[in-house]
Amino acid sequence: MIPYATVEEASLALGRNLTWLETVWFDYSATKSDYYLYCHNILFLFLVFSLAPLPLVFVELARSASGWFDRYKIQPKVNYSFSEMFQCYKDVMKMFILVVGPLQLVSYPSIQMIEIRSGLPLPTITEILPQLLVYFLIEDYTNYWVHRFFHSKWGYEKIHRVHHEYTAPIGYAAPYAHWAEVLLLGIPTFLGPAIAPGHMITFWLWIALRQIEAIETHSGYDFPWSPTKYIPFYGGAEYHDYHHYVGGQSQSNFASVFTYCDYIYGTDKGYRFQKKLLEQIKESSKKSNKYNGEIKSE
Repeated sequence: MIPYATVEEASLALGRNLTWLETVWFDYSATKSDYYLYCHNILFLFLVFSLAPLPLVFVELARSASGWFDRYKIQPKVNYSFSEMFQCYKDVMKMFILVVGPLQLVSYPSIQMIEIRSGLPLPTITEILPQLLVYFLIEDYTNYWVHRFFHSKWGYEKIHRVHHEYTAPIGYAAPYAHWAEVLLLGIPTFLGPAIAPGHMITFWLWIALRQIEAIETHSGYDFPWSPTKYIPFYGGAEYHDYHHYVGGQSQSNFASVFTYCDYIYGTDKGYRFQKKLLEQIKESSKKSNKYNGEIKSE
């Protein structure tokens, strides 16, 4: 809760006038508890889980009906009906209501412990962006090892096999998992803010962006215009799709965001071998078509 009664009092304490965003934040949050603000995460996660994968539903339906977007589908032989995608959404919402939402409600003491602030001043872009980068790097590294554990015999059979029911992932399947996996993967997500705590707004952005990234990675489509193509060492949908395609036997592509851990620890060899093989097949096919064309022209 902001410890100032008026905007003027806040301005006097900061030694400057509040920015427009800070005034909006003051008007909204001044009389609200930190716990109430923290619980906004429930609403944000619901909106992300519900709306972010929705464009991919229309893409999948359009592709199935007319062949549009076929060139971008990573596993083109797999088609999902609206009812199948809606069933996945319902399963995700069930997990959201029974696990994710209640976890948000009871985890506020951890936010107090690491001292994520909700007052003034608001964080600047130059503060938010480095913190988000740190959060992504920490989550990516720790998630890598949790994910490798899930692909041990016990971890896969008891927990992770649920997530791999979708061998060709779709956006709504990003948070589709066993309840124990949802809880355990919350640890890597929380570590970044715990190590480098910031403002509540930065925390909200982190939670939303991490889920949007997971949905994009599970989209099942490799769109060349995606802005994530310009992020160094970013894995993306094509990279993670291989992991789902191989399934339970996969010991490759464990990375959640970036690819450096897989490269360093040698867990991308199967993926790189298959990619090289496919490139050779495509090159051979091009040469064969060119040769056949030359023969016909003669």
